[in-house]
Amino acid sequence: MKIKAYGLKKCSTCQKALEFLAEKKVGVEFSDYSVEKPTKEQVARWSKSVGGWEKMINRAGYTWRGLPASETEGLTEAKAVKLAMEHTSLIRRPLIEYEDGSVTVGFTTKVKELF
Repeated sequence: MKIKAYGLKKCSTCQKALEFLAEKKVGVEFSDYSVEKPTKEQVARWSKSVGGWEKMINRAGYTWRGLPASETEGLTEAKAVKLAMEHTSLIRRPLIEYEDGSVTVGFTTKVKELF
């Protein structure tokens, strides 16, 4: 199995996920959001694949809490995609793209069971 993972290199959850995947001998191509910004098309596809922006955006983190209400109120899919592109740390980590095109966010027990 070969997957693409996206996140932040310094994120402890991403580091744990990459270690877990290495132990499972899963081929991973990792992309750091802070170095390689995702495209609008990528973010929109990810959002659609996980079931909407509400599942893709981390609303409990520092980045979200630091945004002015004018940017977070009345969020639509298009606005959320734009916001995620501007503030990539809003995207739940790690975001994993599988060979079949499906996407998961976070590194929960349910995601671990896929491997």
